[in-house]
Order: sequence, then structure tokens, then C-alpha cells
Amino acid sequence: FFPNNAVEYFGSYYDYYQPEAYVPSSDTYIAKDSSVNDEIDKLRLSATASLIERRDVVIVASVSCIYGLGEPENFEKMMVSLRPGMQKERDEVLRQLVDIQYDRNEMDFKRGTFRVRGDVVEIFPANSSDMAIRVEFFGDEIERISEIDVLSGEIKCVRDHVAIFPASHYVVPAERIREAAKAIEEELEERVRYFKGEDKLLEAQRISERTN
Repeated sequence: FFPNNAVEYFGSYYDYYQPEAYVPSSDTYIAKDSSVNDEIDKLRLSATASLIERRDVVIVASVSCIYGLGEPENFEKMMVSLRPGMQKERDEVLRQLVDIQYDRNEMDFKRGTFRVRGDVVEIFPANSSDMAIRVEFFGDEIERISEIDVLSGEIKCVRDHVAIFPASHYVVPAERIREAAKAIEEELEERVRYFKGEDKLLEAQRISERTN
């Protein structure tokens, strides 16, 4: 019905989810456990990328879309934008990819990974299933960007721009992580003091172990 629009899907990506729980009678802690559907994760990331890049987006969504994700500003801000002729060192691009939760994997090239061959970096976008991006460097300049088939490596087209979106909705800038870690440590110290003051040594030990 919408041949020219970006039609996307956004639903829950859990195949299985068990929330954490505590059974006081037996002093048993049950850790959270879950299994994520890789295909639905890809569709969710694709939907988010389309919302940022386009204005003609139609999204079919389940009720899970009402639940909060990371901050949209962080997701868009941490996008890696690349163009031929851009002054950018290869290692800087690699660091940016790691910051947005891409993994370097030379053997198992899959969604959300990248690999390096000399001055060539190949990136498998997290919102794609059969297309990868090849970025060729000449010194500290991007010489060419190509869209390639992930299986054959065949060049499908040459791009004048590519946007690599984060591999997770929960990306956070490094400075925000440091701020959050400091706040967590301060709150942990306060709670441990409280439990020890109430002579609840087991609770103090448990919260310290779970937080660290």
C-alpha cells in the first residue's frame, strides 16, 4: 500500500524474559534472564534509523513501543556520519564504532560488527541483514565508500554519504557513563552505611556484591 514509504516494524524483541526476583523465605536471589530475537532487534533499529533519516515513515508497532528506550538525542548524536573526501583517520572511525557498541570481528562478519583490512574498513550495520559498507582510506582521508554484498563482497553501488547508527538503543556518551557510575557509587556507599547501621549485614553484603 505504501511502495515509496519506509514501512517498518517495531515490537518486543524478547523470545524469553524472566525478571529478577528475591525469595525471602529461602534467601534466594533469582537473576534476570532473557533471550533476544536477532531479527526483531534489527527491525527495531531499522525503524529508529528511518525515523531519524526520513519523513515518510510508516511503523507497525506492538504495545512494546510505549516502553522507554535510551534517549533519542544520544542515538542520533552518536551516529557516525562518513563522506568521501572527509578528513578522518581510520583509527578514529574504529573508536567511534566501538563507542556505538559495534564489535570488531575479523572471522564472523555479522550484524553490528566491523572488520579491518589495512586501509579498508568494512562495517555491517546493525539495522541491515544483507548489506555492508566498505570504507577505503588514503592516509587520513576517506577515499571511497561502497555498499557491498555481505556474502560475496561484490560492490553494489558507490555512496556519497553513509550514516552508521548505533548497534543498541541504549548507547550513552562516555561522559554520561562516568557521571552515572559516580552517582551509583555514592548511592551504594549511603545504602551500605544504612544497612550496617541497622545491623543488616547480609543486606549490606548483598547490595555491595550485586552493584559491584
